[in-house]
Amino acid sequence: MSNRRDFLKQSALLGAATLSPAAGLWGKSANPAANPKKVNTYTVNMKIVQATPPPARQITVPDVEGFKVLKGDFHIHTLFSDGHVMPKDRVWEAVNNGLDVISITDHIEHRPFIGKNGQWKLAETQADDFNIWYDAARSEAERKELLLIRGAEITKRTMPPGHFNVLFATDNNPIVAVTDDWKKMLQVAADQGAFLLWNHPGWEAPQSGGIEKGAPLSFTDAHEEICRKGLMHGIEIFNDHEYYPVVSDWCNERNLAIFANSDIHNSELATYGIQNPLRPITLVIAKERTLESVKEALFAKRTVGWAADMLWGRDPWLPALFKSSVDIKAVTQGTLELTNKSSLPVSVTLGGAAVNLPQNTKRQVYRAEGIKTLTVLNWMIAMNKPLEIPLTV
Repeated sequence: MSNRRDFLKQSALLGAATLSPAAGLWGKSANPAANPKKVNTYTVNMKIVQATPPPARQITVPDVEGFKVLKGDFHIHTLFSDGHVMPKDRVWEAVNNGLDVISITDHIEHRPFIGKNGQWKLAETQADDFNIWYDAARSEAERKELLLIRGAEITKRTMPPGHFNVLFATDNNPIVAVTDDWKKMLQVAADQGAFLLWNHPGWEAPQSGGIEKGAPLSFTDAHEEICRKGLMHGIEIFNDHEYYPVVSDWCNERNLAIFANSDIHNSELATYGIQNPLRPITLVIAKERTLESVKEALFAKRTVGWAADMLWGRDPWLPALFKSSVDIKAVTQGTLELTNKSSLPVSVTLGGAAVNLPQNTKRQVYRAEGIKTLTVLNWMIAMNKPLEIPLTV
């Protein structure tokens, strides 16, 4: 976008352009006072000095074993709870950032801006409707061809249970009807076929549903019970700017899906800038680009979390994603040539120094004697355990 100096400079040029034809019309003088009957007025369209918005971000991830890799964010807020933008804005932001699927998950128990006690009043028929943020965004999402999932956030002020996102419920209002009992809320959501996601398990906010400051993360007895009853299907390993490495082990041990979500409240621009590649994204390995396929993939645990130039995933899908994204070719007995065909950040080693692999750029990596695996330093398959790819070349 033009800065103020450029804007004024371009405006001055526009001013000169509008005066030049006037001088010809007036003949001897370009001074309107000298020709009072021949004064003309002009409309200057300032659009031509405004910067064109950047094109939508293109994120390239090859298919994985016949599956599509969709880019999503499953934890987003709007003014219908405590976010700062409208639902349609979230649609535009997602499209501009190259996402395929989002869920607006406004809080059920915390709505400071709207509702009966909010700063802004809704129509009486809408005040108690907890599908309203989904309905407000749906037509724009369809127009932009963005997949939009009905969502909501169960927001308890104690840990356990903390906060849970409800994805793919058919109607949020029956969940709201049992707000006083969080176990019933989870059960009502599950009875609708919803996917239940444990949010930010390491968030340090003891008065708002998080853990005590400085306390270790814990998979509590209550969460074990939730899991046994089939009321937990995934956990956020990355939320906003927080990273919880132990979640990788929890998901491996309990067959849960891994997520990296933004939990965004402010605008994308204010939070990440323009098309920030460090923005959290959950990769969904889906059969097709449809809501039904996304739901099936989430329940099948085919997800990979991507944020802060790192990826977290489970076997077999994280290795499969790497193999579809990076070509490996032997150059000599001690040298491999690697090409990253994707937009994903990749840093590898063959027993020596780390080598970064920019997209569509060949890199030669020297292989230390006796090394039989390629270590992907920033792709994590368990806590403190980077992905290792057995070498066949």
